[in-house]
Amino acid sequence: TTTKAAAAANSSSEEASIIEDITARESQKTAQQKAQDKSTCEQYVQNGLKRDVTVQFLYERLLQLGCRPPDDLIRCVDCGTKPVAGGFGVVEEIDSTTAAQNNAVSSSACAQTQQEINTLIAKQNDGKAKLKLLPDIFLCQQNIQNETHARESMAHELIHAIDMCRTKMDPINNCIHMACTEIRAENLAGECHWVRELQRGRLGTNFVGHGAECVKRRAIRSVKANPNCAEKAAEYVDAAFDRCFKDTFPFDRHPNLR
Repeated sequence: TTTKAAAAANSSSEEASIIEDITARESQKTAQQKAQDKSTCEQYVQNGLKRDVTVQFLYERLLQLGCRPPDDLIRCVDCGTKPVAGGFGVVEEIDSTTAAQNNAVSSSACAQTQQEINTLIAKQNDGKAKLKLLPDIFLCQQNIQNETHARESMAHELIHAIDMCRTKMDPINNCIHMACTEIRAENLAGECHWVRELQRGRLGTNFVGHGAECVKRRAIRSVKANPNCAEKAAEYVDAAFDRCFKDTFPFDRHPNLR
């Protein structure tokens, strides 16, 4: 228990430091530099869709499953101080009177903030709204480091899109569903390859089993972003881990082993 508490404290401290760095970096950027971030990100997206075999395979598999995404499925947006590379889905109320407002959010140049998401979920928990998750992939233009990073992020979010297409996944309300799709995305998109972990300074001497540890760590962080799941995020990931870590759909085997 003490070890888990210390790890959680270290993770919170690390995230706070990352947010502080992003805030400082973004505050110094001119409008022209921010526009350049967006242009570069959009070029990465186009290159990924045209040249990257994994991104192309996942996109085509989504079509084969019968889910035709909108032309602007993958967008580059300003994520503010969110310490993430991207995300999947726009949370909206199932209410025709709010449709115009929600459409404005989904087409916005900025990502939905955590506060906006928390407010909507709290509204549902109070019985004042019902929510749904709209398919939408965004990359955080200020946090994408290079083209490889962009392609890994695209693959990650496309796996979420495939999971949403092939199942009745409800990651807003079902924390096991959310844990499972996060485990699969972290495992299959290449973000936990040993080279990536070495670059993060995470590999150390523990080479054997690093992939599973990385997937679990990153999945817990993602599940914590859902206020419905945050308190027991590690438990949900543990419960889903064995089955979902082995699930390589739509690949016939893990992409790193091909």
